[in-house]
Amino acid sequence: MRFFKPTINPDNALEVWGLRKVYTSGGKSLSKEALKGIDLTIPKGSFFALLGPNGAGKSTFINILAGLVMKTAGEAKVWGYDIIKDMRAARRCIGVVPQELNLDAFFTPREVLDLQAGLFGIPEKSRRTDEILEAVGLTDMANAYARSLSGGMRRRLLVGKAMVHSPPVLILDEPSAGVDVDLRRQLWSHVKALNSNGTTVLLTTHYLEEAEAMCDTIGIINHGQLIACENTPDLLGRLDSKQMVITVDRDLDAVPNTLAAFATEIGDSRTLQISFPPSRVNAGQVLAAINDADLGIVDVVTREADLEDIFVNLTHADNMTGKVQASK
Repeated sequence: MRFFKPTINPDNALEVWGLRKVYTSGGKSLSKEALKGIDLTIPKGSFFALLGPNGAGKSTFINILAGLVMKTAGEAKVWGYDIIKDMRAARRCIGVVPQELNLDAFFTPREVLDLQAGLFGIPEKSRRTDEILEAVGLTDMANAYARSLSGGMRRRLLVGKAMVHSPPVLILDEPSAGVDVDLRRQLWSHVKALNSNGTTVLLTTHYLEEAEAMCDTIGIINHGQLIACENTPDLLGRLDSKQMVITVDRDLDAVPNTLAAFATEIGDSRTLQISFPPSRVNAGQVLAAINDADLGIVDVVTREADLEDIFVNLTHADNMTGKVQASK
C-alpha cells in the first residue's frame, strides 16, 4: 500500500453539519440520542478543546470522525474529505488517542509503532519510531513488553501510535489521565510543537486548566448539544465577575455601610468577601470603600472567573433550562 499524503489543503481541518447519532435498542429500553444536530467548524492549525460532562457526547463525536461509529444523520469532513464518501482518505488524515488503553500486552513500544506505521503504508526508511519514542518519553522502555509499562506510559504510547503517520489532525481524548506532572509537561510540550508546525489538535479533557492554558478555541457540549463555541478569551469574558478577600485590622459585627453597593459577606470576624463586575467596578473603588469605613487593610487576595466557573455556569444553566446556549 502506498503511503498516503493529502492532495488538498483546506481552510478548515474539521467541518460538521447537523451531526446526529441515535443509539437504538432492540429491547424495551428507549433509544438514546447522543448527538442532537451538531454544527462545528475547526479551522486548520487550531488547538481546539471540546469540553463537557461525562456522557455529554464527546466520545461519540470523536468516534464518528474516526470511523468507529456510524452517524445517524448529518455530514462531516476531515481535512476536506467526507467521512463516508472519502472514507479512506479521511481516516488517513486523522490520528486518535482513545481513552481506553487498547494495546497488545506482548508487543514492545517499538514494535507497536512500527506495526502501526506499516498499516499506514509508511516505508521503513520514512518511519519516525525513535523520534516519537523520545517525544513521548519511552526511549528507555522501547524494547519492554507493553504489559510491563505503567498506566501513564501506556497512555503516552497511545499518543505516539496516533502520530506515526504524521496526520494533519490529531485528536486527544483525555490524553493526560493517569500521567504524572513531569511527563504531562513533556507530552504537552511536544503536542504544542506539533501544533506550532501546523497540526490541528482537538483535545477533550477534564483538566480544565490545561484547556484554558493551551487552547485557542473552546467548545462545550452538553446532552448532545453544542452550548458554547468561542475563542478562549471571549469565553472567559462571559462571566463578568471578580472576587476580593480582604483581611482588615479589627473585628467586624456587620458589613460597613460604605460597602453596601457591592456583594459583600463577612468570612471570619476580620475577613470581607467582596464580589463585583470588573467591567463596571475597579479594585481601587473597593479599596476606597474600605478606607472610607476607617478600616486598615492587612491582606488582599483577588480571584477572577476561570474556565471552571464558565463550564459549571453553562452546563448547569443547560441542565436547568434544556435550551441551547451556543454562541458561534
